[in-house]
This record gives sequence, C-alpha cells and structure tokens, in this order.
Amino acid sequence: MTDFPIALCAFNLGFAPASPAEYVAAIEARMQRAKEGGARLLMLPEYAIEACLSFKPEGLVPTSELPFLAGIAQEIAPQLADLPRKYGLSLLAGSTPWPAEDGGFTNRAWLYTPEGEAHSHDKLALTPFEKDPESWTLKPGKRLRVFELEGVRMAMLICLDVEMPALSCLLAPEKIDLLLVPSMTSQLSGYHRVFDCAKARAVELMTCVAVCGVTGASTGTTQNDTNISGATLFTPCEAELGFTGIAATLAPTGGTAGEEPFLIVHPPLDAVRQLRAGGAEVWPGSWSAEGITVEREDLNV
Repeated sequence: MTDFPIALCAFNLGFAPASPAEYVAAIEARMQRAKEGGARLLMLPEYAIEACLSFKPEGLVPTSELPFLAGIAQEIAPQLADLPRKYGLSLLAGSTPWPAEDGGFTNRAWLYTPEGEAHSHDKLALTPFEKDPESWTLKPGKRLRVFELEGVRMAMLICLDVEMPALSCLLAPEKIDLLLVPSMTSQLSGYHRVFDCAKARAVELMTCVAVCGVTGASTGTTQNDTNISGATLFTPCEAELGFTGIAATLAPTGGTAGEEPFLIVHPPLDAVRQLRAGGAEVWPGSWSAEGITVEREDLNV
C-alpha cells in the first residue's frame, strides 16, 4: 500500500518576520508540525515569501519588490533545502520571484527532498497583476515537469495554471498520481476558481490534486491587501472514493485573526491507480479529442 501523507499549510502572511532567519524559522516550525503529524511532504502556498516584505527597505517601490524578494529567496534557499534532510520529509516551499535564465523574474515553486534533490516549476499562466509594468512584471515559464518522489509520480502547477484545461491535456498522457497546486487568491471568487478547477483536473486526470493558498496579508504589502484560502485534497468523483471528489477540506478564511488552516491528507494513490487502469465508472482515459472538428453554422464570423 502506497501511503504518502501531505501537510497542507495555508500560510498566514501576517506574522511579520523581522529577518530572513525568522522567516526560515517559521517554515521550520511548520516542518516540525508536519513531521509530528506523520506527513511525508509539507506544502506551502504561492508567494508565501511575501511575508518578508515586513522587513523591506524603507521607501521600496512596488517595481523593486521583485528583486528584493528574489534576493531573499536565493539567500535562504540553502537553509530551506536543509530542512528536509533535518526532518526527513520533503518541502514544497511555496513560490517566490526567481531570476529567469534570460533576465527578469519568474514565479518559481521549489520542492526539496530529504535526499538533496530539488524540483522546480515556473508559473506558466500569469495574472494581470503579474504582468503589470507598474508593480510586478514576471515572465511565464516554458516547461511542465513530471517527476517521481517516494514512488509517487507527480507534477506542480501554480494557482492560475490549474485553471487552464490545455495544461491538463498535456498532463493526461503522463498518468500522474498527484498534482500539487500552491495558490494565492485575494477574494472568494479567486478561491473558487482555483479550487473548483482543481477538482475538475482531478476528474479529468483521474488523479489526486492537493491545493492550499495563503491567508492574511503581509504587513509590508503594496499589492495584496487581502488573501482568502483554505486547504483541500480532491480526488476523482468515483463511488470507491466517496462520490463527491473531496477527500478532505478546510474552509476558506481571510486569516485576519491569524487563522492558518493546516490539514494533513492521505491521497488514495493505490485506489486512483486502479481506477485509472480501467476501474472507473465512465472515464474514457487520456482523451485528446483527436479527429474532432469544429463546425460553425450560421455564424457571422
């Protein structure tokens, strides 16, 4: 039996670290909690590092926040990579601005393992905020990586990525067991877009999808005054898995009183593999719509 428990932490940005060391210490505390709960992976959300704007230089303009946070991210990366070795479980350390190979910055998620491996994903579908020349201007990623961890075949998508069915079509032939989706959403509308689309991906891919987003707001933020999220493990909507497609969930919160949903989930990996191999009720498999044509009748186009 494959057991790969995941701790989903809807990281609260409002705790106001005074230094990079305090930020790392906060992540380490959550690693300890995840280990005590028996997790094999701790997942933090998109832009968890925005908490570090609490100690940004005075007068830092929004267009300079990217290089500031990217610098912090590069500084603490070795310390974050050490945490899995120390605690014996992997860490998806949220996402952060990261220098792009051809200049500028991407929104990159890093996953570190106890064996010293590092897997990354650069966000592919950027929001208007992430393309705004007056604030944060990022570059989209170009690759969708599939990797294996402790016998579990998985991939990462970041927030808006999971709303893009085209990416699901790319992943379908890969037969992944688990999709990890760190996110950041400012309103309930965004929360539902991301989480509801994540559920759709679980149905389409016949796989498990784990999602969590940030809560609260950084004391130094200039862009994200509110953040609303929760934590959920989605599965295919099959009788063997309880019909609803929701294996475990914590309701969304704004985190204004320090709330930080923390949920340890157990993806039913063996059951999903069996369903994907032919046991599902109606799932047609990795269906590409090959041979289907679109006909436009009586349209003024």
